[in-house]
Amino acid sequence: MDTPQPPRLLDQVRHAIRLKHYSLKTEKSYLHYIRDYILFHNKRHPKEMGAEEIRTYLTHLAVQQNVAASTQNVALSALLFLYRHVLNIELPYIDGIERAKTPERVPVVFTRSEVKAILSYLDGIHHLVASLLYGSGLRLNEGLQLRVKDIDFEYQQLVVRDGKGEKDRVTMLPKALVAPLKQQLEKTKQLHQQDLTLGYGAVYLPYALERKYPNANRDWGWQYVLPSWRRSLDPRTKVVRRHHLYERSLQRAVKQAIRQAGMTKHGGCHTFRHSFATHLLEDGYDIRTVQELLGHKDVKTTMIYTHVLNRGERGVRSPLDG
Repeated sequence: MDTPQPPRLLDQVRHAIRLKHYSLKTEKSYLHYIRDYILFHNKRHPKEMGAEEIRTYLTHLAVQQNVAASTQNVALSALLFLYRHVLNIELPYIDGIERAKTPERVPVVFTRSEVKAILSYLDGIHHLVASLLYGSGLRLNEGLQLRVKDIDFEYQQLVVRDGKGEKDRVTMLPKALVAPLKQQLEKTKQLHQQDLTLGYGAVYLPYALERKYPNANRDWGWQYVLPSWRRSLDPRTKVVRRHHLYERSLQRAVKQAIRQAGMTKHGGCHTFRHSFATHLLEDGYDIRTVQELLGHKDVKTTMIYTHVLNRGERGVRSPLDG
């Protein structure tokens, strides 16, 4: 009887990532850099390599590939994950890496009139999502992954589940979006009923909830508020179901709206979140409140918006202005 072959290394990595409930985007990034690391070293097995080879690879990314600092950090995280959680090898501290330079930039922010101009060139579902990003300070994925049960119309708030750092938080639901959201929910409910009639209607559930509550994935409360217009094959489970709206669709629509508004700022979907924070500070809300609404772990992250304002403790007025 033939001895079964052990799983391939990348399959082991994929399994370990899913056990830890990392996102599909993180899974793709980690697999890419682990594969690239192996190819860079002429297909040597990672067990035969260590800190020195990692240092050489990361330096190559910074010097020859000219990657951004954030990209280099993702590559390092992927390799540390490989050694610690797949190969069970604890590496020594890796020093002497040629670091990609981290640019010091203040975020791009739309003025209130610019936000109105951009929104005027968006319609339908794109207008609703962009309004949520600006009106509630959501990241793009947080808006797209919003579930029916996480909207509280009575208290006018949204519950953001598994935000950055796997943290939940509560943020505001603008009064102006109550009616549009209720209309959207009516459309979503009709679509969900059609899916159920056709034998579909099950939505992705995080972690082990699908095993714990086998029928919950068809419940109305778990459905995405902003579902995709078509069903698709889940790349992990190979199950055909309806996912949330595709992020590229909104990104393209916002870029087009920015061009139509005649703006030269290099903005995008995330700029609405920057604008949300800046405009709250302009209105006099304290920085701790804004920090909680944004879900920042450290208030220093939120402080960058005071530099955009040129206000607060270090705000100055030009001598030309008297």
